[in-house]
Amino acid sequence: MNEAKRSGVGSKIILILTLAFFYLPILYIVIFSFNDSRSLTKFGGFSLRWYEKMFADSTMMEAVGYTVAIALLATVISTIVGTVTAIGLTKSRRILTAFVERVNDLPVMNPDIVTAISLLMFFSVLAVRKGFLTMLLAHIMFCVPYVMLSVTPKLRSLDPNLIEAAMDLGATPMQALTRVIVPQIRPGIVSGALIAFTMSFDDFVISYFATGNGVNNISILVYTMSKRVNPSINALSTIVILLITLALGIVNLVPILREKSGAPSGAERGVLKRRRLVLASVAGILTLAIVVGVASGSGSVRRRQQAAIEKYGSAVLKLYLPGEYLGENVISNFEKEFGVSVIVENFDSNEMMYTKLQAGDAYDVLVPSDYMIERLIAGNYLQPIDHSLVPNLNNLADAVVGLDYDVDGKWSVPYFWGSVGLVYNHENVDPAVIKEKGWDILHDTDYAGRVYVYDSERDSFMMAFKALGYSMNTDDPAQIEAAYEWLRQMNNTMSPIYVTDEVIDSMINGYQDIAVVYSGDATVILDENEDMSFLMPDEGTNIWCDAMVIPKNAENPKLAHEFINYMLTYEAAFDNSETVGYASPNAEVLEEMSTQEDLYAENEAYLPRSGYERDEMFHDNVTLQRELSKYWIRVKAES
Repeated sequence: MNEAKRSGVGSKIILILTLAFFYLPILYIVIFSFNDSRSLTKFGGFSLRWYEKMFADSTMMEAVGYTVAIALLATVISTIVGTVTAIGLTKSRRILTAFVERVNDLPVMNPDIVTAISLLMFFSVLAVRKGFLTMLLAHIMFCVPYVMLSVTPKLRSLDPNLIEAAMDLGATPMQALTRVIVPQIRPGIVSGALIAFTMSFDDFVISYFATGNGVNNISILVYTMSKRVNPSINALSTIVILLITLALGIVNLVPILREKSGAPSGAERGVLKRRRLVLASVAGILTLAIVVGVASGSGSVRRRQQAAIEKYGSAVLKLYLPGEYLGENVISNFEKEFGVSVIVENFDSNEMMYTKLQAGDAYDVLVPSDYMIERLIAGNYLQPIDHSLVPNLNNLADAVVGLDYDVDGKWSVPYFWGSVGLVYNHENVDPAVIKEKGWDILHDTDYAGRVYVYDSERDSFMMAFKALGYSMNTDDPAQIEAAYEWLRQMNNTMSPIYVTDEVIDSMINGYQDIAVVYSGDATVILDENEDMSFLMPDEGTNIWCDAMVIPKNAENPKLAHEFINYMLTYEAAFDNSETVGYASPNAEVLEEMSTQEDLYAENEAYLPRSGYERDEMFHDNVTLQRELSKYWIRVKAES
């Protein structure tokens, strides 16, 4: 008996631990959605600021709308198609049924990334404009198989003579289908529809490659937002969790309440009917009011758009840049001032941007990095900048004029610039020691296990090359081998933690003592944690620049020039730099940001080094990049 009790207690403990494993992360998100601090891991007091920011963010609200609309449409269409197909297969020849079922299994078994790339190429070959329709078609494609897999077992459990029996009793084929077959397989249909909705609502990989023209779902938005500290993600996630919980509660409670209340009487049915009529009338009136309000308010908008079309040839600008790389009011102010609409899309890497450009996607303005601009120029992907249309080029700081990747400024206009350096806790790391050792501090075993290294072969080999006194653009096999050994020694003796953008929040909270960080991210860290300092080692580092370019296939080059010119104004450049934390190309803004105490005067990470002979920019070298990738895989394999 005691053994049985112990077994029961053990089972309960396992159940509790299992539930905690699944639900504590959800509870964590909910709690931190009310955090007053920017930190995603340290609670700084109760606040609703991130909910306010979320609802004020038009991009986030649009993403929610697209997500729900596509999920609902994909669910309805795929449920109908999947159910009808499954029913049709029950009356088809066995060989056809077997063939269709095997084909149906392919989207389920195929890796998402393969399906995503296939769709990207397919839509590109057909010259289909990617956006809402292409994403919807992609979602329907991968939802239909799940519906069929849910409905087919229910159909197989039915008596095969059921339809004939119904028709013998006088039912038409449609009546036999809708009144006999469908009610019998309803649980399978509902199950398939729920799976389809979940798959569509949650999808990221296929959506990322199948969309365009600013149509983003929640998954894509969260992915691009997660590149920087943005607690609005927690607020959005909490709203989604709340809605799902309410939906599940309603689905489970309604049948129970109906069963308890029993069938309504005639009088009760009349009351319910009148209530539904009132609700429908109210909904109709509200909808009409909204439509009238929108129509009356859109007149001036249409007039301004028409003026923009007459001036620029278009009232829509397509912008493609890294996530979390815009000031809070930059786009809205540009739209108001020029009477246009801006479609903003985000990429997670220069290589991803290059892949989409190769696939034929058209954008008006891109914001790639220096080495990628070299590749775009060499590949004939860009059109020259018409300097006569960008008079604000006179506002550029001297430090960003004549940079290596585009000496004459023929193809690009600087957007942000910065460096790579070391953020360190000056309470635990002696500033004199880290300055003396530079990159070799990452070999100092006094700090073993207390170091973050950016998970990037390009940046990691840059550190090794500079520590060894080599150029970071070297293609000498002996120097590459030596850099590999330097990284291998760091990996084996220091036990570094390889991270990406989570380094920002981790260093804000002081989880480690030293981290390799981009200067803009370091600016945020130093702004939030006064114990942190920033160092650009004397051995040299990567001074980089991201710049605005106009693709050769841009549909609205005139408006693109207007946007580039606008981004060099004081107002736009100030908003951009203050929000993101990277150094501005605008000379006046750069001076103000780096000298005023209420801005970044005390923040040593904000202003990059200029004119230092050991600092370099990366140049495009695909062969070298492949070699570094191979060596980096070997380094990581030993960690």
